[in-house]
Amino acid sequence: MSEFKAIEYPVFSAKDVEIRDQSTVFQGFFKIDRYTLRHKLFAGGWSDWMQREIFERGHAAAVLPYHPPSDQVVLVEQFRAGALASSPSPWLLEIIAGMVAPGETMTEVAIRESREEAGLVITELTPMLSYLSSPGGTTERIQLYFATLDTLPAEGIFGLAHEHEDIRVHLIPRQQALQWLAEGRIDNAATVIALQWLALHYSQLFPA
Repeated sequence: MSEFKAIEYPVFSAKDVEIRDQSTVFQGFFKIDRYTLRHKLFAGGWSDWMQREIFERGHAAAVLPYHPPSDQVVLVEQFRAGALASSPSPWLLEIIAGMVAPGETMTEVAIRESREEAGLVITELTPMLSYLSSPGGTTERIQLYFATLDTLPAEGIFGLAHEHEDIRVHLIPRQQALQWLAEGRIDNAATVIALQWLALHYSQLFPA
């Protein structure tokens, strides 16, 4: 059996970054901060001073609900303005997700958003993993959860009107969702990662 090559990782930490200035250059629905910083180099010494604009949108929690008796996952369909530039349709199939408000925990957000976006009452969550959505330009970290449903949920239209949400809930056979993933019809990061996680861990979660 081959062994993994041992590498030193990470070499650096946040202490190896020097921030000379941080200022908010845009404040709207989201915020953009401009940093003037430098960091240590792999070859030794320090980089030149540089400016980086960072999209500050906070952190998020997302949940993939699954109903074992029917072998179906719950996905939601909604309009996403960011998909207009590169997708055939800006209405995307996604897992349930929402931003963390001050004072909330990740699990509280997942439970709240499940109720608001899909009418689901979820009491138990299994952490999948957390990841940085695009660390080259935003601080956002997303925590993914898996939830097993005891009863078959209802399809329909959900969401909060005052947040301009128009969300359609779908019950999708698990194998169909994985097929759409393979075909590229599901292409937003949180949903891709969650479905891949489910495919990887399914036999452990639900042994034959």
